[in-house]
Amino acid sequence: MPPSCQEKAAPDFPAVARFFAWLGLISFGGPAGQIAILREELVEKRQWLSNSEFSAGLNYCLLLPGPEAHQLIIYTGWKLHGLRGAVAAGTLFVLPAALLLWALAGLYASYGQLASAQTLFGTIRPAVLAIIVAALLRMGQLHLKDTRSRLLALGAFSAMFFFGIAFPWIIAAALGLGAVKHLTSPPIAPAVPDETSPARRRPWWWLVVGLLLWALPVGLAAVLCGPAHILTVLGLFFSKTAVLTFGGAYAVLPYVADQAVNHAGWISSTMMKDGLALAETTPGPLIIVLQFVGFLAAWNQPTPHGPLAMATLGAAITTWVTFLPGFLFILAGAPYVDRLSRSPRAQTILGTLTATVIGVIAKLAAWFAGGIFAIGQPWLLHGVIAVIALWLLVGQRWSVPAVIASALALGVARMFF
Repeated sequence: MPPSCQEKAAPDFPAVARFFAWLGLISFGGPAGQIAILREELVEKRQWLSNSEFSAGLNYCLLLPGPEAHQLIIYTGWKLHGLRGAVAAGTLFVLPAALLLWALAGLYASYGQLASAQTLFGTIRPAVLAIIVAALLRMGQLHLKDTRSRLLALGAFSAMFFFGIAFPWIIAAALGLGAVKHLTSPPIAPAVPDETSPARRRPWWWLVVGLLLWALPVGLAAVLCGPAHILTVLGLFFSKTAVLTFGGAYAVLPYVADQAVNHAGWISSTMMKDGLALAETTPGPLIIVLQFVGFLAAWNQPTPHGPLAMATLGAAITTWVTFLPGFLFILAGAPYVDRLSRSPRAQTILGTLTATVIGVIAKLAAWFAGGIFAIGQPWLLHGVIAVIALWLLVGQRWSVPAVIASALALGVARMFF
């Protein structure tokens, strides 16, 4: 157990497991809402962690690729009960969303192209656009406070929207610019290392086992089905995506959509948008939308086991390689979190990445809006729904689940009337 937890009465392991299972069932609203719930429950209500411990973990997770809320949950599990706490917390948070989205994806693959279903999704999509825009506005207010950060966001948007530059190159450029800014800025005295912070032991055996588990399903797919089979391709592609997803689901979706729709042809643009709409209706991490992509990609290439079996395998391998790296990042870095969270270099790079990711999310909003307001769509109705949903989110402080539920109710009404 981490030494920081030995100085206070930590909750027993069953209590920790029950808490994270409950959190996985009720955590709607995306990463910002999930982090807020986690802080309220662990720091303020239960007092299992101090505010400084929680903030240090959050700062570290923001520096990592992958879903920051999920990684923060893994980190808090580690703080409370070491390795088994990390595994239990991260798994129980994802599992309800994975099972629910698997069922929804199966229904969508079977009935999603019916006119009534498209009417329903056509009503939900404008609400999802409003959710993306609301998140964009919040991030802009928090992080785009100077000319440099605004130019970074505008540059990232322009590079992707007008010139088609791929997401990995945008992230690489942001990392390079952050490093250059740190080197050219006035020196800042680094924080004095805290020798009482968690032990500096190196859990290499955790990493070796984790890397083997990460590679195992991809290797099995390659051996049993061949390197060009859809399961192998999904495993390799989403493994690469897992180490590039700075900024969470909204940031990585333009890249995944471009690859899945335009290059690989696994799914249509409409399916991609519908997947995000379905993911917004489930609890847990929003990046679970990638499971939907894996499900449909394998459903559409059903050899040799049939659509449902192949889709289930595609969803499983996608979910596995998407979330497992988060465990490795946390377990490798958790003993060093206090030191890294005070690093001037890390904070400089984080600021550059955050501004760039805001531009990437703006590109997602533009891509999403393009389908909603395309020729042949009831663009006036969609526009009204999007504006009302945005007003409810920003002006009236409605929660994301409440807005989605309202859109669902309106969509059902449209189906019947």
